[in-house]
Amino acid sequence: MWEYLKSWWVRAGLVGLVVGSGPLVSIMVAARLGFYHDPNPNPVFLGMLAGLTFWPSVALIAFGIWRRRKQAHAA
Repeated sequence: MWEYLKSWWVRAGLVGLVVGSGPLVSIMVAARLGFYHDPNPNPVFLGMLAGLTFWPSVALIAFGIWRRRKQAHAA
């Protein structure tokens, strides 16, 4: 696991995943726990942000893992 985190691609994908999906998840958790004024929020912008950043982030993580494995087998 630590070998994969040394990859720039994996780290960039994880940052994109957290920055893109984190705000939506935090609003959902806050609403569920009662810390948000609306018990059924509709954060459209945060949903679009998560939708636009999720798959590219997953692709970056997968590419980084693939490259690390390829480098490990070549060595």
